[in-house]
Amino acid sequence: MRLDAYGQLRPSGPRGWYARRTEAFARTCPFSAAALNEDLLAAALFPAAPRRDARIGRHIAAYVGWAAAGDFRAAGSSGGLVSWAAAALLQEGLVDAVAHVGGTDDGADKLFRYQISRSVDEVRRAAKSRYYPVELSGVLQEIRAVPGRYAVIGVPCFIKAVRLACAEDPLLRGRVAFTLGLFCGHMKSARMAESHAWQMGLRAADIASIDFRAKDPARPANWYTTRIGLRDGGERRRDWWHMADGDWGAGFFQASACDACDDVVAETADVSFGDAWVEPYASDGRGTNVVVVRSPQIAELLERAAAAAALALSPVDAEFVVRTQAAGFRQRREGLALRLAHWRAAPRKRVAPAARGVPPRRQAIYGLRCAIARWSHRVFWLARRLRCPWLYLSWARAALRTYQALTYSRGRLGAAIDRLAKPGQA
Repeated sequence: MRLDAYGQLRPSGPRGWYARRTEAFARTCPFSAAALNEDLLAAALFPAAPRRDARIGRHIAAYVGWAAAGDFRAAGSSGGLVSWAAAALLQEGLVDAVAHVGGTDDGADKLFRYQISRSVDEVRRAAKSRYYPVELSGVLQEIRAVPGRYAVIGVPCFIKAVRLACAEDPLLRGRVAFTLGLFCGHMKSARMAESHAWQMGLRAADIASIDFRAKDPARPANWYTTRIGLRDGGERRRDWWHMADGDWGAGFFQASACDACDDVVAETADVSFGDAWVEPYASDGRGTNVVVVRSPQIAELLERAAAAAALALSPVDAEFVVRTQAAGFRQRREGLALRLAHWRAAPRKRVAPAARGVPPRRQAIYGLRCAIARWSHRVFWLARRLRCPWLYLSWARAALRTYQALTYSRGRLGAAIDRLAKPGQA
């Protein structure tokens, strides 16, 4: 896999390999119509799960909370529960290693990649959200080559890919003991990091490290700040709301496959974690997780830790989980149904194609997101090629103003759209 001109990972191989179709590949690609969907996978993986919900899948329990022991919460992007869970699996001897995303420090052309950690310290050093393209092939090869029990951390499509690969490969199936899922809005290309650097007066070559969610307990958790560590030892910071492309929901640099995804909460993972984007948690700068548990072993691990006050957990229901990810579910349910209705060759999804009943303004919002995602790659490529950052940044500011006017009624354009919109069409 290599980064293409748009900063997205693409397969790299001989022409004959591209031309040759294989049934095994079709069965293991998470977006393939030949692969089992999330419902079928979850039914086989978690047959005894007592709760079922069409949006968050089969589960034993759901919680909102954070890691109360140690500095997991302070060191993580959210409530610290992902790193805590990975560390607990290692400490309890339930796994020998954890496959997860970490930063590169060897001068590689990528800022992040999947790696294998075999100690709690290694896991803790790789905490934080990584909005960057990565791929699993290297760590899956190591899991196959080195005996042991492994936990794999990933976004929904990655966890589904691991499950499908395990179904094809008995060796892999015997070694992947647990999967830890991450709720996902969409994947970004490598150009987002470069864009943030441009907007701080930097070049991509200046970046030694990047934290897309530098934490400040004194500010609300949803006030994102990017911190870039420089190769000369310095650092720069900038709030996302001052970025030309700083509205996540607008879809800048989104991977195209994300428009065909219907899994928000990693329904095939043994346990899934997300941000609690509802009040009062969204305003708590220390960070708060929402958790969906499907594995009895993980459920027992969390219950023991909560009883020992190592975790602060409160039970919640499926409706609460959905509210924390309301925008993501709109995009993956109503928005996906609309996209499927308009695509000529629509993939087979659990969401049925449907255009009726979606108000015109909502249709325009979904359409604009697709356009911003598509054109942000192209305009950034041109600006990069011409060495003219202002070209992309000017376009991005105009695109963002249009999106926020349409979505949030901001500015004069938003007021004009409100006046034009008929009652019931907003």
